[in-house]
Amino acid sequence: MKPNEFLDAIKSLGITLTKEKEHLLNIYANFLLEYNEHTNLTAIKTVEEVYLKHFYDSLTLTKIANLEQGKLLDIGTGVGFPGLVLAIVFPNLEVTLLDSNNKKILFLQECLKKLNLSNVKIIYNRAEEYTKNHREVFDYVTSRAVAELRILLELGIPSLKVNGSYLVMKGIIQEELENSQKTLKNLSCEIILKEEFELPNQAGHRTLLKIKKEKPTDLKYPRRYDQIKKKA
Repeated sequence: MKPNEFLDAIKSLGITLTKEKEHLLNIYANFLLEYNEHTNLTAIKTVEEVYLKHFYDSLTLTKIANLEQGKLLDIGTGVGFPGLVLAIVFPNLEVTLLDSNNKKILFLQECLKKLNLSNVKIIYNRAEEYTKNHREVFDYVTSRAVAELRILLELGIPSLKVNGSYLVMKGIIQEELENSQKTLKNLSCEIILKEEFELPNQAGHRTLLKIKKEKPTDLKYPRRYDQIKKKA
């Protein structure tokens, strides 16, 4: 997907970019590919792939949520997807990028210097440690294909405000949905929207989930990561 094709494609998502936002995405794409030449961050090697598999894919979250404003936490952000793309496109959205991979955090810090965004924080920490100490503060939590759904829920739901939404980006997810039912109940949340579609250019199947938090999370969550992995 070339940049001009990307601009046309996101119109179907109700998004039209200013020239400044186009410029920032261009800086982001080129810096990522340049940095990736000496530090392996992503298997994606071309601008066209970045615009389709990273930029367009990130913005599909607008299918299930209005992200014009609020506070969003991106768990396991990697090199900034979807969080940093959302921060560029929606400057009134306060975005926290969370990851425990130091190599990727260093990239994000350098990238943010080039983008000069004021609505982004970068946090180097494990998700279960961060959310344990930042409870009920975000309107949205998101993550893209980071871990099994039941694990993601326990890592992210504690940091959501009551009535906030966890926006999950997955591929084919039926088995994970079945395995997450007990976790959904334990964390007092429910799936209120499920959107499935094919990405353009045969780039794969995408499932988006919008999960609403209905009550404050029990203080025993999140548990240690080894416990989360072992038992729902």
